[in-house]
Amino acid sequence: MKAIKLITILLIFIQSSVVAGDKLNRTPSAIKFKSLSGSPKDTAAINTLVRKGTKYLSSKYAALDRAKTCIDSAVLICEKKNLDIPSRLHLLMAEYQFATNDLRSASEEASIAMKKAAGSGNSEDLARINLFFGKYYRRTGFFKESIEYYENAIAISKKEGLKGLIPISYLQQADVYWAINDLSGQRKILEKLIDASLAENDSALATIGYRVLGTTFCGDSAIEAKRNFRMADSLLRICFAIAATRKDTLNCAWSLSNIGWNYYLEKMYDSSIFYFERSLKRYSLPGNVHSMASNSLGNLGTVYRDLKNPEKAIKFYQKAIDQALIVSSLFNLQWIYMDMSNMYLNLKDTANAYKNYVLFKKYSDSYIKKENTQGLADARIRYEVDTQNKEVELLSLRMKKNRLLNYGFAGFIFLAALIGFLLFRGSKLKDKRRISEMNRKISEITQANLRQQMNPHFIFNTLNSIQYYMYQHDKLATNNYLTKFSSLMRKVLDNSQHTSVPLSDELSALNLYLELESIRFKDKFEYKISIDDEIDPLMHKIPTMLIQPYVENSICHGLIPKEGKGYVNIDLKLNSECILCSIEDNGIGREAAKERNQKRENNHNSLGTQIAKSRLDLVNELYGTSLQTVYTDLKNESGEPTGTRVEIHIPIIA
Repeated sequence: MKAIKLITILLIFIQSSVVAGDKLNRTPSAIKFKSLSGSPKDTAAINTLVRKGTKYLSSKYAALDRAKTCIDSAVLICEKKNLDIPSRLHLLMAEYQFATNDLRSASEEASIAMKKAAGSGNSEDLARINLFFGKYYRRTGFFKESIEYYENAIAISKKEGLKGLIPISYLQQADVYWAINDLSGQRKILEKLIDASLAENDSALATIGYRVLGTTFCGDSAIEAKRNFRMADSLLRICFAIAATRKDTLNCAWSLSNIGWNYYLEKMYDSSIFYFERSLKRYSLPGNVHSMASNSLGNLGTVYRDLKNPEKAIKFYQKAIDQALIVSSLFNLQWIYMDMSNMYLNLKDTANAYKNYVLFKKYSDSYIKKENTQGLADARIRYEVDTQNKEVELLSLRMKKNRLLNYGFAGFIFLAALIGFLLFRGSKLKDKRRISEMNRKISEITQANLRQQMNPHFIFNTLNSIQYYMYQHDKLATNNYLTKFSSLMRKVLDNSQHTSVPLSDELSALNLYLELESIRFKDKFEYKISIDDEIDPLMHKIPTMLIQPYVENSICHGLIPKEGKGYVNIDLKLNSECILCSIEDNGIGREAAKERNQKRENNHNSLGTQIAKSRLDLVNELYGTSLQTVYTDLKNESGEPTGTRVEIHIPIIA
């Protein structure tokens, strides 16, 4: 359901007011409004500044600096004239802090505003504060509380006859029902939104209401029972009529494109083509609405694909790709390349099918990464709200860890299921059996390597170290350790998205890992990383996360069991075919380490180095090289072990 998903994403984007920024500083700004200097009408001046600040925050591109200037100037007037800060100024502060992701301060300011508005009997401020808390709890994942606050805002607005707040409350409330996947509830609220908008002659919100409600009835084969072709067609046509009257190019293009999609699902291809082309020629292309144009062009390609006209299909697919690239629309790019791949498979053109499938994977992975990044940001926000409410640091830390593990596990299950599904389909295509097997092998080794780089034992021990510093009330050490740990996790996650990275990125992550291990084992060992002058760390690329497993092996199996202080040296030199990486330690040696492991745990294998070797073998197979890993047991004149040297022949990837 490509059109519907695009609409939902854009609706969230329109409603979201989240903009990254600095926390609110109440120190008055150096910028002053000369017209207000010395004015006796201080209350009117403050109200004027609040209205300006609210306008700046609610504009299409939120002007945070200007809004902050208005806030600082209003606070300055209150301080100079010894006036109590009014509730609407506290609300503006809360809106600013919400926009800059300072949710703790936003909640505090909104609570102060609520008390002052209730005490003064200011109904309009009270309704707006309830509207803010509805948005706040929607953002932090407390959906029941969010709906209750929206209902409070609507009830106050109806009782006091306030205009403009009821339709907005219904629009944002509908987003909550969408978030909890309550389609029936969402439709009821959208109907109320339309009625309220028409009652207040708000054609802009009425247009949105008709469009979103009509879209919920489009559906697709996955939710065919909830689909209603006639209802969707009627509502979307009303949306178009209102948008055309308002000369609203975006909603005109949107509604016509969705009408075309509605006809496509009914296999009424001629009508579908008509409305897609009308949306493109009259609105999205002339109006430079590139994302919508890409969606419509891609759907036209799919229509012609189903009509067995691959020449026209390819033509429209290519135009759709050109439009999507203008605005970097990852969502459109990934499904367009997937549809093209399927079309070529049906045509038995396996070469082009594979080429387009690779491009689908590229943009699909980027799209999933972007979605996961936003999901992690929302998870962090919810954690901060729980910390504020419960005020128990240890319990909050455990809850955060469990939540992140759950998200990671859910993401892994989803990704594994997706890969399994794609592999299952690929196995049915005889001409692509070898390619599918290679993709599976690469994916499995990459995932297994990531798990070995930051294995559960290391994460568990690191969190224990953080907990130890917390119990010792050593805030500086805790902050230093946690900062390095979070930086390492970020670098590992960033590097894991690529098959190859610049040598500087690989060494940066390795250096962070060594710093953490050195702190955790209380300077049990020293380390040194040397790079040949002929190597350019920024230009030379190597397979990602290849060196760390061998370094970890030296520390855990060679140096930690050793009595006295150890060292590990990492030396990188350039030769004609590869980068020669030498890892040398003065540990107990491989034979002693093997005996020690057998005593501690039978059948234990070091999977990290095995996976790294498998990756080198795979690179050799792909590029026709003969790179290898060479182990040397170091011994003194008496034949006693004095350490281990590992030489890795690392391929240079252009």
